[in-house]
Amino acid sequence: MTIYALSTGPGISGIAIVRVSGEDTKKVIKLLTNEALPEPRVATLRKINKINTSELIDEGIILWFPGPESYTGEDMVEFHIHGSKAVIDALHHSISKVENCRLAEAGEFTKLAFQNGKINLLKAESIADLISAETEIQRQQAIKIMNGKSADKFNSLREKLLKILSHVEAKIDFPDEDLPEDIFKNIKKISNEVILNIKKILDDQKVGERIREGFKIAIIGPTNAGKSSLLNHLSNRDAAIVSEIAGTTRDVIETHLNIDGYPVVVSDTAGIRDSKNEIEKKGIKLALDKADNADLKLIVIDAKSIDFKGVLKELMDENAILVINKSDLLKEDLNSEIKNYEHVLISVKNNLNLEDLILKIKNKLKNKFIISEDILITRERHRQHLEQSLNYLKNFEEKNEAEDFDKAAEDLRLATRHLGMIVGKVDVEEILGSIFNDFCIGK
Repeated sequence: MTIYALSTGPGISGIAIVRVSGEDTKKVIKLLTNEALPEPRVATLRKINKINTSELIDEGIILWFPGPESYTGEDMVEFHIHGSKAVIDALHHSISKVENCRLAEAGEFTKLAFQNGKINLLKAESIADLISAETEIQRQQAIKIMNGKSADKFNSLREKLLKILSHVEAKIDFPDEDLPEDIFKNIKKISNEVILNIKKILDDQKVGERIREGFKIAIIGPTNAGKSSLLNHLSNRDAAIVSEIAGTTRDVIETHLNIDGYPVVVSDTAGIRDSKNEIEKKGIKLALDKADNADLKLIVIDAKSIDFKGVLKELMDENAILVINKSDLLKEDLNSEIKNYEHVLISVKNNLNLEDLILKIKNKLKNKFIISEDILITRERHRQHLEQSLNYLKNFEEKNEAEDFDKAAEDLRLATRHLGMIVGKVDVEEILGSIFNDFCIGK
């Protein structure tokens, strides 16, 4: 089957690129141009015509990549045409008339590149991350993964496990042979090294996931404290409905921000109060769940009627800032208990001290986003496989010590398998769908 799709963004543009990949790519080029194939990897100006009628669609550049020297590993061509909807639609319609040609699915070009051994699974994921990067720090992280450092590290650990697995299997297959004593010492030494390495990789404060998904900030507080107004100010738009009526916000409203190059997801939540309304009660539960999972909590209270007790007080920790809104209405000093918490007095309505709050948020971000060369995990999938590998390695060591070599070998195989699944060294069909569905059409 041959696939085709627009690989540049939709909408009017100077240039659009339509990719075609598969065994009928040569046929597509010849039918659309009525000429012989261009030189491989040489930009060639050609008239592109409708199939069967020879009516001109456009005049553009053709780049022809014979397989396996292409992105997908198959025969592939790129048509560089003018980026109007009419031109793109006409070219798509003509290609669809070629037998065995169909529109590509999301991420299918990169999926083919993986399946044909052109890239590993980590690089495929990093390409998706690079395409969707909105901040400089996300771009940097995606480039680091693309350069292969993570894959090299995981492959190195896997190869060490394969080495000791061969020694354990030798003991199983030749029980009567006296294997050198240093082999058994080496098994223990290498397994300990791999365990320590995996523990170090896992002890990363989830910075990689934070960079990729965004630093989570939850705005929490009682009703009518100004939470939605604060969200709207931070996002510079009316993301949330603002009303004097208590309990306006029932669901969680999220907005994505770029603060000094750091990706941030800010959530406005339902006001915390005792309520008999079932819908509002569910909103309050969602608010508390967001607070539990947030990297930073902005606990917003009203200066003219300070309500800071119960669950709100319990939420104050090192990952929380107490935000006292409507400070222009404050008629007396804050009590000493409130002053002891990390706090900032603001007025969203009068635009007072909001820069101070943003500065505090920035400082929290910088502390969380300390960039380390050792950050190798960018997705929960990676973390789960590493944790599974670590568990099987611990089981292996216990069984190896007890000289239960058959069961020890199985634990070692499973530990090796989970490391392999990170880079795609083993059968990973069950996870391919979820990975490549994150891609846009045409990539």
